[in-house]
Amino acid sequence: MKAREPRLLLTTSPFIKSPQDTRFIMWQVNYALVPVILAGIYYFGLNAVLIILVSLAGALLPEWLWSRRQSHPVNTVRDGSAVITGLLFALTLPPGIPLWMAFLGGTVSVVLGKIIFGGLGYNIFNPALVGRAFLQAAFPVSMTTWIPYATPENVFHIRGDLLTFPFMKPRMDALSAATPLARMKFESQLTRLTDLLLGSTAGSLGETAAFIIILAGVYLGLRGVINWRIPVGIVATVFLLAALLHWVDGTRYPAPWFHVFAGGLMLGAVFMATDPVTSPITQKGVWIFSIGVGLLVVIIRIWGGLPEGVMYSILLMNAVTPLINKMVRPRIYGMREKSGR
Repeated sequence: MKAREPRLLLTTSPFIKSPQDTRFIMWQVNYALVPVILAGIYYFGLNAVLIILVSLAGALLPEWLWSRRQSHPVNTVRDGSAVITGLLFALTLPPGIPLWMAFLGGTVSVVLGKIIFGGLGYNIFNPALVGRAFLQAAFPVSMTTWIPYATPENVFHIRGDLLTFPFMKPRMDALSAATPLARMKFESQLTRLTDLLLGSTAGSLGETAAFIIILAGVYLGLRGVINWRIPVGIVATVFLLAALLHWVDGTRYPAPWFHVFAGGLMLGAVFMATDPVTSPITQKGVWIFSIGVGLLVVIIRIWGGLPEGVMYSILLMNAVTPLINKMVRPRIYGMREKSGR
């Protein structure tokens, strides 16, 4: 005879269970990155394939070694977090960067961006951006040297300085190109909106096809994987501030659509700023965070020394996130707020 189920089941919190665990969320993001990766491969050919593979190897190796050294070994590689780090880091790189730098940056992303803080869930900064910031500081020339997108004739050719030996002076490709943001900042030349949407411009692997990134963001938002308020808040802030500047002086400041679709804003807003570990936990805090990122992006792009500011904007707001969480901490249910007396 089967035992009867208890009518009243008493357990400890949390009482509301969700089918979306860490592994589910991480792999959903990885799936959403596939079209973005394919766009990068379409525009930069074999270069993109090699850089992505090497960056993944650099991110997965320390993650696997670290998981093996734990007192209770758990294969954290399977949860997909290190895969996300490797892929996002690769998408921030120029398509002609030496492969050994890509591997080194992928390793730094995981070691300094995550493991040093105690692993997934404890990191303060977005790991992929930590790796890119390291390369930006250590190898600024390689990180700001761009090659044109591939043509059918050279799509299977290795271009740029991919095969340069470690710590040897790279051989700069004679055929280089400026990114849309660099052309605007230093030459006052705008790039067509269609080129920005479709990705037929020079830039990092993930600056291609803003339209595809938007579709990926819509997918993640509908699946409940990311907080839609973050990309919406960032894009709206950039658009409104850029529109105000353009209204003040249209000959000096570009139209708002240019700031929204140029550079790495879409990639950063959809895939990096939405990292649940490094973004605020309250909805009010999320709006403060996203507005802060958008403001910093425009400030750095317009008045900073570099044409792009998405990386630094997200990292700076990552650092402020603990303070935001403290400032907008909600009142505990059943507790009264302290009076001013």
